[in-house]
Amino acid sequence: MNDPRIDDYAKLLVEECLDVQPGWQVMVSAGVLARPLIESVFRLLGQKGAYAIPRMSFGAGFNLAWAQEAPFELLDNPAPIEVHPFHEADAWIGIEAPENTRELTGLDQERLGRLQAGVRPHVERVFTFDLKWVGCQFPTPALAQEAGMSLDDFADFLFGACLLDWRAEKERMSHYAKAFDDGKEVRIVAEGTDLTLSVEGREGEVDAGGANMPGGEFFYSPLEDSANGTIAFTEFPAVYAGREVTGIRLRFEDGKVVDASADGNEDFLLETLDLDEGVRMLGELGIGCNPRITRHMKNTLFDEKIDGTVHLALGNGLPEVGGKNVSQVHWDIVKDLRDGGRLELDGKVVQEGGKWLI
Repeated sequence: MNDPRIDDYAKLLVEECLDVQPGWQVMVSAGVLARPLIESVFRLLGQKGAYAIPRMSFGAGFNLAWAQEAPFELLDNPAPIEVHPFHEADAWIGIEAPENTRELTGLDQERLGRLQAGVRPHVERVFTFDLKWVGCQFPTPALAQEAGMSLDDFADFLFGACLLDWRAEKERMSHYAKAFDDGKEVRIVAEGTDLTLSVEGREGEVDAGGANMPGGEFFYSPLEDSANGTIAFTEFPAVYAGREVTGIRLRFEDGKVVDASADGNEDFLLETLDLDEGVRMLGELGIGCNPRITRHMKNTLFDEKIDGTVHLALGNGLPEVGGKNVSQVHWDIVKDLRDGGRLELDGKVVQEGGKWLI
């Protein structure tokens, strides 16, 4: 792909998102289909006087063929040489470039869960940002097909959502985030949905050219025991580990999911909720604000940033915003508020129909 936007994208990742310094060891995990971006990143790291540590894959992020056959004790205890970079690297760039977005369905839930649980203790620096990182995607036919687009159209969409004036976007989103920082109780109301949770005492993070690319959200880890009520994720399917679940409905009591159902693939939802003690708690409340993302594409990295939506993450909390919940799972599920939904903050309506009132 000979596209000048690729160099702009690499510059955004290396300079703005990570601010790479001379001598840094930068781990670059990437699918091989992202070669044009990988090489641009490598060139820029070299110019910065930093080390480029490549970790290439075929797209799933796991060694799928190995994981399907390896004994459980190896899944539970990853090879020391495999996890060593997470303990020693200064920065990490993760570039998703899948050949097949549903590849992980070839790994049963128990094996996937063991892999995730085994790796979890070794990636604590990711959650605390002691290891600076940024995750992104590169246009591939699989991602374009999932989005219902041609490859050229998907590339235009991806670069358009990422190559924004992030300083201006941060200023805009910080205005909304300040109201939530000063607030206590958040209420999400829509058809089939009336859920309250607390962010009291927790300061949010504005994602504008930071750890996720595209950015375009501000987010919190709600108080772990605060979620009460129901929420219906009926507008969009929720995709996790290559599986698609439709019509998810959750009921919370004192922060915990006590009842769950789905219109499609309910068994997977229930199995995931039972993977560990932390999955049934909320790890994140995120509010999407990216003006270039207006439609759902079964691609969480983009879908959670849709302007006029919120997303809740089941499972692992975010320590950088005070989250304390621990889980091998962090499953972002998007709720559309643009058709009659609203957000309330301490009893005041701050967003209605996806439009801000503050």
